[in-house]
Amino acid sequence: MVSLPVPQTDAGHDGLAAFRRSPRRALLALDFDGTLAPIVPDPEQARAHPDVLPALARLAPLVGTLAIITGRAAATAVRLGRLDADEAPADLTVLGAYGAERWDAATGRTRTPGPHAGVAAARAELPEVVSGSVPSGQAHIEDKGGALAVHTRRAADPAAALEALRRPLTELAARHGLHVEPGRLVLELRPPGMDKGAALTRLVAERDPSVVIYGGDDLGDLAAFAAVERLRADGVPGIRVVSASAEVPELAAATDLAVDGPAGIAALLAALADAAHEADPDPRD
Repeated sequence: MVSLPVPQTDAGHDGLAAFRRSPRRALLALDFDGTLAPIVPDPEQARAHPDVLPALARLAPLVGTLAIITGRAAATAVRLGRLDADEAPADLTVLGAYGAERWDAATGRTRTPGPHAGVAAARAELPEVVSGSVPSGQAHIEDKGGALAVHTRRAADPAAALEALRRPLTELAARHGLHVEPGRLVLELRPPGMDKGAALTRLVAERDPSVVIYGGDDLGDLAAFAAVERLRADGVPGIRVVSASAEVPELAAATDLAVDGPAGIAALLAALADAAHEADPDPRD
């Protein structure tokens, strides 16, 4: 039998057992930054770990649903992750902007909502708010289209810069009816009601899987982990996987299985592909 990582919870063990029994009805959903792609100082330079695409391509035909749920715009995640390359999975769904956008590999099309008035208003004010809160060069604004993120990873003291921005960004968000999402040296302003838990729950309702596996690395993934817990309470086995890092140690307590960053996620995907192939050697049948 193919060896898989050992979860630290009974529910995680049950989830892996359910996956082994019926991989063709499994749903696997993963975050992008910090999970499939290492965190880098410039978000535009993020790239999927080199072992990720081959593992996803092997896994896709062996499971029911393979998805990426990210705060990035769907098109950005596809471009940076090379998810539309020839070697990428032919059956993959990307839910961008916390589920507000959707890209499907089968069609290559992206569905996006109309512009949000609060995001547009905050976009106009954000540069002045940032420049008035921290010295020049201590923060970087990332425009995600449907949301706005302010990163401090490049600052001389990233934690201090983030703390200096917290109150003014919270006030800016409140003025325009937006939610502030903290993350790994980043604060994100986005419309309320959008989170990875809601996106995952909608996808589960659409696909009706027998087991759900979700992997993430940051505070924004806690909503998806909570969604997995709710599904388990309703009788659907699930596994919460953390792409562990020293920056967000508290996530380990909210998960069933910890792996070592994107390299560990890639190794897990490869092991799941091996286990799925063992259960169903010919996925075309």
